[in-house]
Amino acid sequence: MSTEEEPRPGRRGTPGSQGRTRNVRRPWKIGKAKSKTRPHMVRWVVAGEVCTVTFATFALADGFRSDLIQAMTRGEEFDVATGLPTSMLKVATARTWFEFCKAYVGVRWDGAAAKTRDSITDSLATVTLAMVEDGRDRPSHQALRRAFLWAVTPANEGADVPDEFTTGLRWLQERSLLLKALAEPHVIRQVEKRLTVTLTGKRVATDTYNRRRRGLNTAVVYAVELGELSDNPLKAAGRTHEARQGEVDPRVVITHAQARDLTALSYVGSWGRGRGRRLVAFFATLYYAGLRPAECVALRENDCYLPDAGWGRLTLVQTLPVTSKRWTDDGERHERRGLKQRPLKAARIVPIPPSLVTILKAHIEEFDTAEDGRLFRNERGGILGASTYSRAWEEARQLAFTPAQLESPLAGRPYDLRHAALSTWLNAGVSPADVAKRAGNSVEVLLKRYAGCLDGQEDVINRRIERTLEKEEDE
Repeated sequence: MSTEEEPRPGRRGTPGSQGRTRNVRRPWKIGKAKSKTRPHMVRWVVAGEVCTVTFATFALADGFRSDLIQAMTRGEEFDVATGLPTSMLKVATARTWFEFCKAYVGVRWDGAAAKTRDSITDSLATVTLAMVEDGRDRPSHQALRRAFLWAVTPANEGADVPDEFTTGLRWLQERSLLLKALAEPHVIRQVEKRLTVTLTGKRVATDTYNRRRRGLNTAVVYAVELGELSDNPLKAAGRTHEARQGEVDPRVVITHAQARDLTALSYVGSWGRGRGRRLVAFFATLYYAGLRPAECVALRENDCYLPDAGWGRLTLVQTLPVTSKRWTDDGERHERRGLKQRPLKAARIVPIPPSLVTILKAHIEEFDTAEDGRLFRNERGGILGASTYSRAWEEARQLAFTPAQLESPLAGRPYDLRHAALSTWLNAGVSPADVAKRAGNSVEVLLKRYAGCLDGQEDVINRRIERTLEKEEDE
């Protein structure tokens, strides 16, 4: 079965080929097709017949092949007529936007990280507000969004609908636009506009817009590959968000002197329980080692080499990102994951300066570690939550910064300490390749996002320019 001319996979056309089967063979490695526009080919066998689908890019082919393998691993039945597993067949036969979203989330769910599930459903829920009809009795944006998120969660399939979601779900089922409506210019413009705002109409941050658009684009590309849409309408629509994409605002970057003022945390919260003091080392690690908060939360004592003198090092092997309980398999808010954008069990080694070695040793001596060896925990010994360290950070800013600095975006979030670390290393003359290696980024991402100037460096730069100009005048 070949679909080089017909993008919908599995059009067999063999007389009598119908029904479903588990007689499936694992797909071959991605091959080369004769088509110049769709040169990447996925081939697999269903009921003794070879199925072939071609794609425009290797990434699309690899994603489709991965979905097939996951369906085989789950033991799904495959449709003999189309060659598709049951879950993917639901996507291919969906007609309304809402039906498509339910089927698409079902395909993407298994094996996806909790953060990925959150991102996918957030993107689709946001677009859904523009993909349902208006009407006098239309539920609020909030009601529609909550009903949508409940309905697309695979665990809720077949469950009784809670009363609070009944009205919103009925509207989604009866008033959802057709999936093909995305191809209409006025509809895709409304979709693009919805991606740029919150439920209350306020403009979202650039990163939020980009994340939502990526999530929508992935779903739309999937619909195109399955033949539900003839082409991707997002290409023609263009981007509507005007802010610069992906760049760190230099105004958020803290200086080394300001970082030392983290000692103000010693006065935050109850002194007896040490809420502020126990976070001094946490924030210092974000700054001196350039860690992401989720990496720092997962840091254990045996991940640390803390010598009596000189530089130490951290060996990072896992993260504990926080998300909603609805997106994790075990119902917990933190999900144990490997390092971001790295193979499972991969490690990243980060050298740390003597000052941080001293801070970490003092922290361990005063507060010990959690039962599993984690350095940082909440006051009850559990996993350190984002809300806990974010509140402490805001209180610390109140103590450490001047009124003018408080009004500015300077170090507005704990994550900005990572921005400061990477900017400091770059401004110190460390090569982008070495900085990227320590930070766990690609060089491309590093140069795009983390090359912000340190606060207070403008005078230094101006003096350098002034000296150069004076030298040229003397000559």
